[in-house]
Amino acid sequence: MQKFQLKIVITSTRNERKGMAVADWFIEKAKANESFNTEVLDLKSIDLPMLDEPNHPKLQQYQYEHTRAWSKTVAEGDAFVFIIPEYNYGLPPAMVNAVDYLFHEWMYKPAALVSYGGISAGLRSAQMSKLILTTVKMVPLTEAVSIPFFANHINENGVFVSNPSIDNAYNIMMAELEKWTKGLKYMREHFV
Repeated sequence: MQKFQLKIVITSTRNERKGMAVADWFIEKAKANESFNTEVLDLKSIDLPMLDEPNHPKLQQYQYEHTRAWSKTVAEGDAFVFIIPEYNYGLPPAMVNAVDYLFHEWMYKPAALVSYGGISAGLRSAQMSKLILTTVKMVPLTEAVSIPFFANHINENGVFVSNPSIDNAYNIMMAELEKWTKGLKYMREHFV
């Protein structure tokens, strides 16, 4: 069975970020998925500077080592899951910056979204993310994991504890992600 390269992107870069509990829960479940080899891309530790390349990313004329390393990492991915909080009705600036660095490396790859927040479950952030991702020709899935009042799911040990509804959303999203990953990989290999 062919395994696909899944990149899990943690987009919050705040100190003392609570969303790491959500990320840890997702990562553990994803690593057990037999369809994917997983790699975690934590934008906090990757620490890309604000976009500083002099040329448009479509040209792929990267001047800096941090961009070349980011390009290589993203190019290796067959599918992406973005774990995103909601900041002021929008998505984390680090995610916008990370996406803006590249163009071709993102193209024709599926993007699944795991959003978390208060009453809105991070849905406004997820919706805004879709606008940006489609612009670099990614395919954001309709199926998602959206977690309202996520802090209520973090126990006294700092561990995220899901429930049947969240687990069901995870299962549906990952099944769809596998379908799109297969289809888009075939498309990239034969038509792009």
